[in-house]
Amino acid sequence: MVQIREVSLLGYWLTIVLAMALTIIPWSTPILDLTPDWVLLVLIYWALASPETASVGKAWFAGLLVDVLTGQLLGQYALAYAFSIYLSVKQQKRIRHTPIIQQSLFVSLILLVAQIIIFWVERINGQTLPMQFWLSVLTGGLVWPIILMLMRKIRFFSY
Repeated sequence: MVQIREVSLLGYWLTIVLAMALTIIPWSTPILDLTPDWVLLVLIYWALASPETASVGKAWFAGLLVDVLTGQLLGQYALAYAFSIYLSVKQQKRIRHTPIIQQSLFVSLILLVAQIIIFWVERINGQTLPMQFWLSVLTGGLVWPIILMLMRKIRFFSY
């Protein structure tokens, strides 16, 4: 039992690190506006697929790492990720067995909540955000079926 838990945690953190690598890739400006929050998508997957592996504390820590990697205000992504994963874990039993389109809508809603939190923190900090800031919510919902399929294969091979 302990060995399976260790393998599961290893798969969890490796996918988070891979998502962080996708986050810091220097995309061109038009593509950068469309890139979803890869780390949050992976965290949502783990919250829905294995809520005992995902936790608010781990999401907070991953958010702090994203804050450091992207040079944002410390705690901004941590707050957004922690609250998003809290909502995901609370709704996990309802959402896990719904059709993929409903899951995509739920993921879009969670991404929207995270973007609103980030927007709120940025506005408190005195910064203005372009309208393209909200496009990542749409693309996150659209790529969710692909993320789900890839993460299921990764999870299968991590056991």
